[in-house]
Amino acid sequence: MTLINSTAKNALKIELKPDSPLMNREFIFGAATAAFQIEGAWDRDGRVPCIWDTFCAEPGRVANGDNGHEACDSYTRWEEDLALVQELGLDAYRFSIAWPRVITDIHGTVNQKAIDHYRKQLNFLNERGIKPFVTLYHWDLPQYLQDRGGWLNRETAYAFAHYADVVSRAFGDQIVSYATLNEPWCSAFLSYLHGIHAPGVQDRKQAYQAAHHLLLAHGLAEPKIRANAPLADVGIVLNISPSDPQQETLADRNACVLADLENRDFFLQPLLEGSYPEPVLNRHPTCSPMVLPGDLELISAELDFIGLNYYTRNRVVAADNEAGYEALVYAGDDATAMGWEIYPEGLTRTLQHLASLPRCPALYVTENGMAADDDLRGGAVDDEIRVAYFQSHLQAAEAAIAAGVDLRGYFAWSLLDNFEWAEGYNKRFGIVYVDYATQQRTPKASARALGELMTQRRQLERVEQESQ
Repeated sequence: MTLINSTAKNALKIELKPDSPLMNREFIFGAATAAFQIEGAWDRDGRVPCIWDTFCAEPGRVANGDNGHEACDSYTRWEEDLALVQELGLDAYRFSIAWPRVITDIHGTVNQKAIDHYRKQLNFLNERGIKPFVTLYHWDLPQYLQDRGGWLNRETAYAFAHYADVVSRAFGDQIVSYATLNEPWCSAFLSYLHGIHAPGVQDRKQAYQAAHHLLLAHGLAEPKIRANAPLADVGIVLNISPSDPQQETLADRNACVLADLENRDFFLQPLLEGSYPEPVLNRHPTCSPMVLPGDLELISAELDFIGLNYYTRNRVVAADNEAGYEALVYAGDDATAMGWEIYPEGLTRTLQHLASLPRCPALYVTENGMAADDDLRGGAVDDEIRVAYFQSHLQAAEAAIAAGVDLRGYFAWSLLDNFEWAEGYNKRFGIVYVDYATQQRTPKASARALGELMTQRRQLERVEQESQ
């Protein structure tokens, strides 16, 4: 599959100056995916059901009644997809391993077919010099654990630690970077507070308890990974959107503080400081999670990195509700297909905020991208708006580095159009267009632009080597 052709829209480029820190070959560029969103093969080779299989089967939960049974069929087409990563010239590929493929029952039974499958992918990447960045949990909790309480059951954290031990024993330093969890805010709050994601509950007390058990799972898994993969980095991936007041009133500014404490600091503070934010617990005294002695010491163990998934900011107003705030739906004309404001300055701000925190490790932008109304016309997708999005957000990353942030990499979301959770297949985030009827992949203009940027980096490196 050839990324470069002669269509007129190939003039679309992402332009960075030669002396940009992002053009340094030490800076890592990659693309990202997640197992449930692309793999399909939901009942093949020993995979057992997960909570998203169950959620998709419940009427009204997912747009159009879509499910992940086939998705992008990447379980079968993985070699084609990884060849795209190679052809783009990317340094790294971030993907997740499917827990319900690897551990098939409550007894912790290991599915060797799954281990063999992921080993083939890791071999492909490593043989071609592409760094594997692996996420262990990207929301596909095995249903057998959900049947016993899911993330409300403390035992699920220990089950995750066993799974992490199995994976890291199998692959060790073949994986250069292990992220324990992807966006625990979503697994706790979208799933247990807002009811939008599986299992679809709306209960703040349950959301806080799920959040704690997710963070405990991270804390229990980290030493096992370090023991099995001593050369690999170990970290966690968080989604953070800065909050800005809708109006410059004291009430709205205070509402922003509440929003950040609950949605950002409830996850960051345990990881970096070993405590939960007191204002949140004081505001919701009946919702405090059960925390056992030693939990927070595990959770706050040293990290090698934090991955930031950044998409937009929140416009917040004071509200007479349990939370004390409300995030408004964006009404501007420059929204993405998800209805999210395009606000690259928020990436700079969020990176700077993270870097200012005590014990903050190195940072990566592990997801950044946008949904657009992409059309395949004449065998091409000219997603000019996505090219401009990448341009502005890479410049925002440059600004963060210029301000002193230790930012080491950037991953575009996503390599492929895919199953977008509660939105089903309605939203396209990929730099590669997927025709779900035929499973044909077509690189978009944004893929060509990123590929050209990678070519420019390699050319700069050659020039520097020749001049030495």
